[in-house]
Amino acid sequence: MVGPIHLNREESQELLAHGGEVVVGGAKRLWRGFADFALQDNVLEVALGLIIAAAFTTVVTSFVSEILLPPLSLLPFVHRNLDEKFAVLRRGPNYNTTDGHGYNTLDQATGDGAVVMAYGAFINKLINFMGVGLALYFLAALYDISGNSDPIIKHMVKCKYCRKKISGRAKRCINCTSWQDGREDDSSERPVANGPVE
Repeated sequence: MVGPIHLNREESQELLAHGGEVVVGGAKRLWRGFADFALQDNVLEVALGLIIAAAFTTVVTSFVSEILLPPLSLLPFVHRNLDEKFAVLRRGPNYNTTDGHGYNTLDQATGDGAVVMAYGAFINKLINFMGVGLALYFLAALYDISGNSDPIIKHMVKCKYCRKKISGRAKRCINCTSWQDGREDDSSERPVANGPVE
């Protein structure tokens, strides 16, 4: 068994100074690594893209909920706001059968404990999704038209040989390495998996 190590004051101060240098050096390396990661161009682009997408989402949601859906509610077969459309799957204890309508609002049905399918809210969210998607697509198309070198919308085609998706501008397939310009259509030049044809 090893006994306690006795250090004089100078040796202990040297060890403490060395330990402090190791900790400070490690913290500096950690900070530099984090700064290199967080301040890279692609990370900043992703963060900016998320912020813009969130702003677009709120604008399109407002457009759909407050501008587009109210006129649709005036259609003769809708009779109320589209996001208030629902179907009662199981009635609650206070279901009104005398007027034939049951519940007037979704809140009334859920408050009564009825099981409802709120398909109007789903349609509302679906229209919101389509609106956000189209708005972002048009923004990306506008960016591509502006002539920047790296397009956002990358058009994909299927390889003639392996049928996997590749870039529309590719000259060779990244998966099977076949040339896309037809130079491998001659079967005598095409490599065979088991070796050359004799």
